[in-house]
Amino acid sequence: MSAATRRLTTAQALVRFLAAQYTERDGVRHRLVAGTWGIFGHGNVAGVGQALVEYGDVMPFHQGRSEQAMVHAAVGHARHLNRLSAQAVTTSIGPGATNLVTGAALATVNRLPVLLLPGDYFASHAADPLLQQLEHPSEADVSVNDALRPVSRYFDRISRPEALLASAPRAMRVLADPAETGAVTLALPQDVQAEAFDWPEEFFADRVWRVRRPAPDPEELADAVRALRAARRPLIVAGGGVHHGEAEAALEALVDATGIPVASTQAGKGSLRHDHPADLGGIGHTGTAVADDLARTADLVIGVGTRYSDFTTASGTLFQDPGVRFLNLNITAFDAHKLAARTLVCDARAGLTALTGALSGHRVPSSYEDEYRAGRARWEETVRAALRADDENAVPTQTQVLGALDAVVGDEDVVINAAGSLPGDLHKLWRSRSPRQYHLEYGYSCMGYEIPAALGVQQAAPGVPVWALVGDGTYLMNPTEIVTAVQEELPVKLVLVQNHGYASIGGLSESVGAERFGTDYRHRAADGSFTGAPLPVDLAANAASLGMDVLRAKTVRELREALSTARAATRPTCVYVETVAGDAPGAQAWWDVPVAEVSARDAATGARARYEQAVADRRHHL
Repeated sequence: MSAATRRLTTAQALVRFLAAQYTERDGVRHRLVAGTWGIFGHGNVAGVGQALVEYGDVMPFHQGRSEQAMVHAAVGHARHLNRLSAQAVTTSIGPGATNLVTGAALATVNRLPVLLLPGDYFASHAADPLLQQLEHPSEADVSVNDALRPVSRYFDRISRPEALLASAPRAMRVLADPAETGAVTLALPQDVQAEAFDWPEEFFADRVWRVRRPAPDPEELADAVRALRAARRPLIVAGGGVHHGEAEAALEALVDATGIPVASTQAGKGSLRHDHPADLGGIGHTGTAVADDLARTADLVIGVGTRYSDFTTASGTLFQDPGVRFLNLNITAFDAHKLAARTLVCDARAGLTALTGALSGHRVPSSYEDEYRAGRARWEETVRAALRADDENAVPTQTQVLGALDAVVGDEDVVINAAGSLPGDLHKLWRSRSPRQYHLEYGYSCMGYEIPAALGVQQAAPGVPVWALVGDGTYLMNPTEIVTAVQEELPVKLVLVQNHGYASIGGLSESVGAERFGTDYRHRAADGSFTGAPLPVDLAANAASLGMDVLRAKTVRELREALSTARAATRPTCVYVETVAGDAPGAQAWWDVPVAEVSARDAATGARARYEQAVADRRHHL
């Protein structure tokens, strides 16, 4: 007797399959693919589009306005749910598919799961070339979707319906595996999407992908404990893996038992609450003075769930103790072995818990605790000064905008940012009150991430106030998902900071001898110089035209009132504020941006001299 089958198109079968996939960790189950974002065109409307209509009762659909933004929204959703749930993104062929590349790179760089379902050419080549098809003169099986290969953790082109039987489970395994996850791409030729096949009923049965918590190897653990007991000035660098592994309580237990201080990367900030006596704040180029000072003299650096970007290591110049060594606890061996470290390849919670047990009775010298606590107190005075506004009727600086927001948010609020000058100010100054509050995408630092990511987070956390902090440059990159927020009645809060240009890159341009060229949004004279007059652009009116409620604030007092109103709002709401230049704390460590070796301009030659002095401090940890 033959096994039961169900006759469906490939697209219908895929949607039904995705709806039956789950993750489970610590006994808690999640939908692996919780919904699908889509923009329809001739590469997916008759296949995946029809299937989503057919099975709308089991697969929620979200209508996007930009393919890149849809990926950002899915990434925001996955990050907020600690990678235990993902979303899919479907597009047409051609530009719809290639618009996924930036979002896919962001997801893979940040080790965050997203399923991409771009349309593709006809597998049969019956209609060839298609509208929007790229023709390759010597490789007929190449399409624009091949641009997604290097930014995907798993890629397959489903050229026959039955190929999905093997490929779809493989794709789910990668999505659910914390050591391998990232963007997963199943390219779907449009004729195959619509082709019917007799699918085994087992293909549609509920399937649970258990997310493991691998324990540390006993020998690696023993080696790590010896290193920790021998260290006099150990420092923990907490990365995003602490959050992904829901290991915050385990980290706090280790710190409380041993007194080891914690500095955090952008992805790891909030691993300890800001007022914990061992929390030093951010580390690296955008870090705090206390964290970076201790990093320079640390004899053992314990990286937990970090991949050590150049911002964290100050481009190899931060960890300067002659005998400094590294111990890396990471679920991914690729990251654990960086900086010639001793390794603990394991789950963050499992590894931290094992270390706490094995270090029973061990504590850092009391003089070391006194030192870093005094440094914390000094930095807290810097934070208060930067956030404080002495004149409530003055136009705020950018750091005073953060101070006003700090005064309004609760522990449950989520603050999202990704690019510009805000990440540096936030990393140094933001007081994280809970593990999920600080949401900075700084692995790819992608302008345009914030607004769509806020939608994904709001879907993952209904009822939680979600704030997207956006400068004028980022807003002009990607405001379109405001329309989706209005359509789906997602009450995200947008803080739109207008400073008439690229503040971050303008400062960098000046520091490397490029003289802020091309970084201002102002009128230009015939000779190419800026006249200083702002362009007659009203971004607040633009946000209102897209359906947001808009509150304009001109002073610190008006800003705080507007933020309070926005927090209570039940519709998408924008708080618009123009800022003046202020004295934010400067960089506490270097960042390597190579400067022109020769130039006829004094600004560049001076910058090169400073660069050569700084780069001399770089170390290769071998």
